[in-house]
Amino acid sequence: MPLRRPPLSISAAAVLTLAGGMAASAALFAAVAGLEYDKMALHFERRANARVAAIDAGLDEAVEVLTVTNNLFAAVNPVTRAQFHDFTTPLLLRYPFIKAFNFHRRLPHSERAAAEAALQALVPGTVLTEMRGGKLVTAPPRPFYSVVDYLTPMRGNEAAFGLNVSPNRTVMDALDVAVATGGVAATGLLTLAQVDRPNSAFEAIMPVYRAGAPLATAPERRAALAGDTAAIIMANDLVNHILARGGLMAEPDVLVWVYAGERAEPGSLVYRSEGAGAAPPPGASPRAGFKPFAGAGDQEHLVRRVRVADKFWRIELGAAARPFAVDHFGSLAILVGAILFTLLMTAFVETLVQRSRRVQRLVNERTADLELSNQRLIDDVLARKKAEKALQQSELRFRQLVTMSSDWYWEQDAELRFINITGGLVEKSGVPLTRLLGKTRWESVPGMEESDWGRAHMALLRARQPFTRFEYESADKDGAMRWYCINGEPLFDEQGQFTGYRGTGSDITAAKQAEQRVHHVAQHDALTGLPNRSLLHDRLGQAVAYASRTGHPIWVMLIDLDRFKFVNDSMGHKAGDVLLMTVAARLRGALRETDTVARLSGDEFVVILTEHHDERLAVDIVRRLMDAVAQPVLLGGKEFFVTASIGVAVFPTDGGGIDNLIEHADIAMYRAKKLGRNNFQFYTPAMNEEALERVRIESALRNALERDEFVLHYQPQVELASGQIVGMEALIRWQHPELGMVPPVRFIGVAEDTGLIVPIGAWVLRTACAQNKAWLDAGLGRLRVAVNLSARQFAAPNLIAQIEAVLADTGLPPACLDIELTESLFMDDITVAVELLHSMKALGVSMSIDDFGTGYSSLSYLSRFPIDVLKIDRSFVSAINRDANDAALVSSIIALAHNLKLSVIAEGVETAEQLAYLRGHGCDEMQGYFFSKPVPAAEFEQMLRQRRRLDIAEPEDAITAS
Repeated sequence: MPLRRPPLSISAAAVLTLAGGMAASAALFAAVAGLEYDKMALHFERRANARVAAIDAGLDEAVEVLTVTNNLFAAVNPVTRAQFHDFTTPLLLRYPFIKAFNFHRRLPHSERAAAEAALQALVPGTVLTEMRGGKLVTAPPRPFYSVVDYLTPMRGNEAAFGLNVSPNRTVMDALDVAVATGGVAATGLLTLAQVDRPNSAFEAIMPVYRAGAPLATAPERRAALAGDTAAIIMANDLVNHILARGGLMAEPDVLVWVYAGERAEPGSLVYRSEGAGAAPPPGASPRAGFKPFAGAGDQEHLVRRVRVADKFWRIELGAAARPFAVDHFGSLAILVGAILFTLLMTAFVETLVQRSRRVQRLVNERTADLELSNQRLIDDVLARKKAEKALQQSELRFRQLVTMSSDWYWEQDAELRFINITGGLVEKSGVPLTRLLGKTRWESVPGMEESDWGRAHMALLRARQPFTRFEYESADKDGAMRWYCINGEPLFDEQGQFTGYRGTGSDITAAKQAEQRVHHVAQHDALTGLPNRSLLHDRLGQAVAYASRTGHPIWVMLIDLDRFKFVNDSMGHKAGDVLLMTVAARLRGALRETDTVARLSGDEFVVILTEHHDERLAVDIVRRLMDAVAQPVLLGGKEFFVTASIGVAVFPTDGGGIDNLIEHADIAMYRAKKLGRNNFQFYTPAMNEEALERVRIESALRNALERDEFVLHYQPQVELASGQIVGMEALIRWQHPELGMVPPVRFIGVAEDTGLIVPIGAWVLRTACAQNKAWLDAGLGRLRVAVNLSARQFAAPNLIAQIEAVLADTGLPPACLDIELTESLFMDDITVAVELLHSMKALGVSMSIDDFGTGYSSLSYLSRFPIDVLKIDRSFVSAINRDANDAALVSSIIALAHNLKLSVIAEGVETAEQLAYLRGHGCDEMQGYFFSKPVPAAEFEQMLRQRRRLDIAEPEDAITAS
C-alpha cells in the first residue's frame, strides 16, 4: 500500500515559524491601521458636528418665528384677521417649512354659536370640528373649546379652519407647559387634518393672554389665558431646509437621522439622508477605541441631542460605508508583504521536517490496520451480549414503572371480562381484585348499565373502538366514593379476530376534589363564604325562572350597613372583616335554607326570598333581618351597634330582568338611607325618577366648582340687646346655567354621599373668610361669620391645617370666624371629637353647636366641648307660641347655655311674638326672616352701610324690623 501524507499536516517547527511571522505581521498592520482609523474618525466627527450645529441653530430660528408672531398679540389689542394675515404672510415666504400660522381662540360653550357664525362669514358652512379616529367630525358640546380662529394661509389648510383642538392631549399638554413656563412649548409629532401623512408635523405654541391681566405666576397666567398662537411646522421640510441652506447636503458620505424625541423610534423619525437606512446601524462612537477591521460592514456612529422649545430631539449621524482598501491601502500593503515572507519561511522549515517523518508514518499505518481488524471481531461479540441484556432490562423497567406509577395495567378477554390486573390496584384505588377478576366493568360498577354515560361506553366497546380518559365514580372497599380514569385499546390476533382489551387506569379522586374546591372558590366570597356576584346572578336567574313558572313572587333585598365605614376608619380593616363575617353569619341564621344570601361588594349584601304555596313572604322577614344585624358586635373589646338600610324589589311586580331587580333594590335602599337609615323601603317607580334626578344633580355638581357656579348668601345674626347686626351665617347657593337657582336641599345630600362636600366646604370656608375680611377692611365693623362644617370635613385628617391656612391666606382675625357643627358629627367617638375641638379652639376661632336639641348627645358631654354658642333649632322656635312643651324646651336650653357660660342664637325667627318670647327669656341673638332672609353679598353690604337694626321694644310689645 503506497504511503500518503495526511492532508493539512504541518510540523511544530513550521507552526512556530508561521505563528511568529503572522503575529509580527498583525502587530505591524494594527499599528499602521490604527493611525489611519484615528484620522478618519476625527474627520467624520468634525463634519458630523457641523451638521448638528446647523440643525440646532435652525430649530432655534424656527421656534423664534413663533415668538415674533406672538409679539403681535402683545403689542396690538385686538388683532384683526387682516393684521394677522399681513404679519404672517412674509414669514411664510421666508420659512417654507412652516405649513401654517394660526390663532387658537379659547371660548366657552355659550359663545359657540356666535363663533360659528363668524367663521361661516369667511367660509360658508364652517362648523366647529374635531379629529376623531383620523377623521374630521362635528365637535360635540363641551364646556370649553380651543378653536382655530385665524389661519394663514387658508389655501391648503381649509380642513383646519374651525378645528377644536381641546380634545388633543398632545396640543393641550404643550399649552399647559407654555403657560407654566411663560415661554414657547412644542408638541410631539402630529397628524394634521389637512395633510394625509401621519406624524408629519409638530406645533410650536405660545399663549395669548387677556390685555392688562396679571401674569406674574402660573395660576395668574392660566386665569388670563385667552388662546394661543401656533406655528405648524413640517418636520422633514424643516431639516431639509436647514441642511440645504448650510450647503451640508452635498456630502453623501455623512448620513443623518433626526428623531422628534429623545428615543430612536420608527414613529418619531422625521428625516434621514438620501441613501440612509430606516434606522442607523448599531455601533460605538468612533472615538470610543480603535477598530482595526472597520470596513464595508461597519460605520462610525454619533448621537447628539438638541433642544426644540421645551423638548429634546435626537440626531444620529453615521459615516457611509466605504471599501476597506480605500482607507487602509498602506497598512494592507505592509500586511500582504509580511504574510508572503512568513509563508515562504514556513514552507522551507516544513520540507525539512517531513523527510524524517515518512518512515515512521509507514510503520504506524501497518500496525493500525492489524489492531482495527481485531477490534471489529471483539465489538461484534460485545454488541450481541449488550442487546440481550438491554431487552431484559427493558422488560424489568416496564414492570417497575407500572408498579411505581399512579396507574395500573389491565387486560380483558373477548367477552370483556378482566383476566389480568397488575400495578398494585388494591393499594392505589382501594378496590379488591375479587370485585373485578372474571367480571365486566359494568358488573363491578353499580348503576353503569342504567346510566346514559355507561350505555355510551358499552356501545363503544361493542364497536371495538379505542377510548381515552373514560371517567366514572365508584365506592372503594370502605364504601367511600372515589373517581377513576381509564384508557383502553382493542386487541386482535394475526387473523384479525378480536381477542379483548388492554389498558391502564388511574385514581383521580384528589384531582376531582381539587376541581370542586376551585369551582367553589370561583363562586363564593373568600371572606364570608357567601355566594359572590357570579353565583348570585345564577341563583337569581333560577329564582326568576321559578317565579315565572309558578306565579309565586320573589323578593330581592339589597342590604347596606349604615356605620361600616366608621368601623373601618376607627378600628381598622381587620375589625371591618370581623364585622362582615359576623353579619354574614347572622343573615344566614335568620333565613330559610331555600333562601339565598350573597355578598355583592364591600358592605353590601343581597338576599333572594322565594315564596312557596305553603310559605308566604311577609314584611316580618325584613324586620327579622334588621333585628339580626342590629345586635351588638364585640370589636377590640368594645361593643358596636351597626344598623342596616334595606331596599326591596319584588318580581314580577317591579318587572325587568335580573340586573333591573338589583338596580331597583339599590334605588330603594338609597331611599331608606335618605329617610334616616336603619329602615327598609319597597321600590316604587317614583324612586326611579328620584334616582335619575340624583344622577343629573351629581353629574352637574362635579363641574360646578370649576365653572364657578356657587355663590354665598348671608343671613344676618342680630344682637337682641342692641338690635345691631353682629354676625352672619354663610349659606351656599348653586346658580346653575340651565336649572336656575338650585336650593341646597337638592344637592347637599348628594355632595355628602359622593364626597364632593369636602372641596365645596373648603370653597365656602375660604370665600366667607375672604368676604368678611373685605368688609372689615372697608370699615363696616368687626363681624362674626358662621360657616357650617360637614361630617366628611370634620373627619378629614388635615382639617386643622386647612382652617389655619385659610385664616393666614385671607388675613381674617380668628375671632371673626365661627365654626358651626351639629351634635351628630362627634357622637361616634367622643374622645377623638373632644381632642379635635380643642385643637380648633386653640386657633382662636369661635364654635357653635347648630340645631341643638335635635341630636342624641348626652348633656354630660356638653361641658367637655370647648364651644361658645348654642343655636336653637327652628323647629322649636316656630312653635313656642302654640306648643307649651316647645316653649318650655326653648327656655330650658337658654337657661342651660347661660349656666354653662354659653351664648344662645335662635334660628328661624319669623314673627314678633316669637322674638318677644325669646327676648323675655334672655336669648342673646336671633336670625330669621323676621329681620332678613339670606341675601347676596352686595345686599348684605348695603344693610351694613345703612346701619340697619332692630327697633328695640319691651318684651310684651310688638317688635318690628326697620
